[in-house]
Amino acid sequence: MRLILLFAGLLGLLTAQASEIDQAAAISALQQSDSLLIDVRSAEEFADGALPGAIRIGHEDIAAQIASVAPDKDRPLVLYCRSGRRSALAQQSLEQMGYSRVINAGAYDDLRPLLENRE
Repeated sequence: MRLILLFAGLLGLLTAQASEIDQAAAISALQQSDSLLIDVRSAEEFADGALPGAIRIGHEDIAAQIASVAPDKDRPLVLYCRSGRRSALAQQSLEQMGYSRVINAGAYDDLRPLLENRE
């Protein structure tokens, strides 16, 4: 019985962390004037380089800080991090809070050239 509970818990954890990366939707959303680009990496990573116009809110702080920058829960929010894992966690938190237009753009290094090609 313990093994079943452990397996169910691990499966739930993996499911909770899984969020599809959708860079096409992210690029499209960023073309809207009301969209917000959020970097959920650490302050050190952000200082080493960030996407133009991005604001930093660490994934662990997103639930506590999002209302100060995006009180409208229908505003398009585009999230990115180093690999897509932390942005997936942040996306899940925001969706649980009722934010309806949250997009996981995935990795900074993958998204940067796509945005540069747009300019």
